[in-house]
Amino acid sequence: MSQETTIIEGDTGIFEIVVGLEVHAQVLSQAKLFSSAPTAFGAAPNSQVTLVDAALPGMLPVINEVCVAQAVRTGLGINAEINLWSRFDRKNYFYPDLPQGYQISQLYHPIVGEGSVEIELEDGSSKTIRVERIHLEQDAGKSIHDLDPRSSHVDLNRSGIALMEIVSFPDMRSPHEAGAYLSKLRSILRYLGTCDGNMDQGSMRADVNVSVRRPGEGLGTRCEIKNVNSVRFVQQAIAHEARRQVEIIESGGSIKQETRLFDPDTGETRAMRSKEDAHDYRYFPDPDLPPLVVTQEQVDAIRATMPELPDQKKKRFVEELGLTDYDASVLCADRANASFFEEVAKFAPAKLAANWITGDLFGALNKAELSIAESPISATQLGQMIGLIDDGKISGKIAKQVFEIMWQEGGVPADIVEERGLAQVSDTGAIEAVIDQLIATSPENVAAYKSGKTKIIGWFVGQVMKETGGKANPGIVNQLLKAKLDQL
Repeated sequence: MSQETTIIEGDTGIFEIVVGLEVHAQVLSQAKLFSSAPTAFGAAPNSQVTLVDAALPGMLPVINEVCVAQAVRTGLGINAEINLWSRFDRKNYFYPDLPQGYQISQLYHPIVGEGSVEIELEDGSSKTIRVERIHLEQDAGKSIHDLDPRSSHVDLNRSGIALMEIVSFPDMRSPHEAGAYLSKLRSILRYLGTCDGNMDQGSMRADVNVSVRRPGEGLGTRCEIKNVNSVRFVQQAIAHEARRQVEIIESGGSIKQETRLFDPDTGETRAMRSKEDAHDYRYFPDPDLPPLVVTQEQVDAIRATMPELPDQKKKRFVEELGLTDYDASVLCADRANASFFEEVAKFAPAKLAANWITGDLFGALNKAELSIAESPISATQLGQMIGLIDDGKISGKIAKQVFEIMWQEGGVPADIVEERGLAQVSDTGAIEAVIDQLIATSPENVAAYKSGKTKIIGWFVGQVMKETGGKANPGIVNQLLKAKLDQL
């Protein structure tokens, strides 16, 4: 059994969690799936709606080829089978924000077949999560209930926006695995440029299927938690729902297959509707749309434009640039972070660049609640500053001062060092003078060193750095100190 498997200890024994995710990812496209309406986030209500999206009589859908290419691109990104022939069906249900009275989707014949996503576990090992399919479908509009005490409002801006529904097999066994899968999938989509992954804006959300079973038994009855919009909430929902199901089973009850909602304020799930209340969607092939046919040549052309994906980039960072697995994982998890690092590494050693980015820069960004795209310090500035360290022109301590100045005021690192007199002192004569004075005034520490307490040399180094305002070259200081102390 995997070390990642979450075991729930109940009064009657132990239970294993089983999780599958259905991720709805909004396709990055300038237009909707079957209309020319724009898709920008945050537009005024009902300002991005064509006659097709409003379902006026006689309006016919026309497929957006960019959305099709994005779905194919996503399939290639998870090493999935691309179905050259697929079909759209009508999923019939009635709700105020669904003006057609049906949703166009691909239930039976999706454009992308089985694929996989590799995730990293907490113990450092990896696990493959299988993907069953990716299908294209329309999003619905949005009902708004808090603008008027007696009426609901409908915003159709999202109506008809292209979604990729990415359906996993029930291969996850813990909240952590589900979180790692969702994070990795979002990273892949962002690298591919097929979805922005902004869960807080609703462009990526997950339906979470959770069941429990005793180890070795078949799958239990699952409950589906709808529209969870953050990785943390997905993990919380799984943990709560699994415990809820165990308590029901141990009290003699049975799990009812139902749809539930997650309340982020309480960290709990609550019933939305039972299977008995589910709609009869009456799927049938959409008569307004012919089957969707793509050629192998089109697939190959898309494959030729595929970027370097997170796992490939991580491997290169480790094998070619000498980064640790951890640093490479941190940097490659986000495309913007990886690109920033590669730009910094043009000016400075890769390992030193990784240390500054994952340490000082990420720390400053987190404190200021900024993304790397909003960093006051550019990749070029940071790379040039680290290059000054590597060239011996400034010390690491001085570099932190330069970093702070660039963060607050901007500027070119070399100019800052020169204008503010921060250059590292490598003049052996000047450093020797400080060392000689220090040795002359610290006979007790000299005696300690001569008696075998060699670690006290660190005290001497610290004093020299203090006397020189942190500007002395540490390497030269250590070399001169050891030579002089050994000669005494």
